[in-house]
Amino acid sequence: MCANFIRPSTVSSRLHGHGFNVLVLVRFGFCQSRVDNSMFVYPDNSRVLILLLYVDDIILTYSDPSHIHTFIRTLGAEFDIKDLGRLHYFLGVEVTYHTDSLHLTQNKYTVDFLKRINLLDCKPVSTPMASKGTLSRTDGTKLADPTLYRHIVGALQYLTMTRRDISFVVQHVAQFMGSLGDVHFEYVKCILRYLKGTLGFGLPIHRSPDCSFLIAYSNAD
Repeated sequence: MCANFIRPSTVSSRLHGHGFNVLVLVRFGFCQSRVDNSMFVYPDNSRVLILLLYVDDIILTYSDPSHIHTFIRTLGAEFDIKDLGRLHYFLGVEVTYHTDSLHLTQNKYTVDFLKRINLLDCKPVSTPMASKGTLSRTDGTKLADPTLYRHIVGALQYLTMTRRDISFVVQHVAQFMGSLGDVHFEYVKCILRYLKGTLGFGLPIHRSPDCSFLIAYSNAD
């Protein structure tokens, strides 16, 4: 099974009423993922069908349009559902379709957050990390109220879902939630200024000609 797709197309459906649970998906032939309880995979070597369940919403990603339409009709025979068509926005993530790929971004989420903390007009910077390097718990003057810092870092952690370029620095500043000073807050501001200048950045998902293997990259740091 490959995370890429052959013919990129996604359908979102909303379930109404009660009684929909994991047993229904198992009865339809889906297997629950061992790493994500909300993800279900249909075991078929010739086709890709992955279902993501969130409360009463469903996202389906597939490679065979006829297969997905059959499944939606089968599901609709048991539950009152509404097919909303192609997925374009879900939980703060925007989906843009290209010929052989999808592009996932959180632009609206980022802009709305910058507005909320009055930093939408901040001056952009080219890197997400200040030149000083890594931080320590004793840096700077201790903040009297760390509430805003914690609020911002929490929002940034959600943003790393599509902005892998800020993952390292966000996790770094998250280490100082319990003991932080004004220097730590300046680091966080640097991340926000970087985001202001890179609103178009996101996570591309490309079509793969071979779904028999998975390539991953990691860094020792």
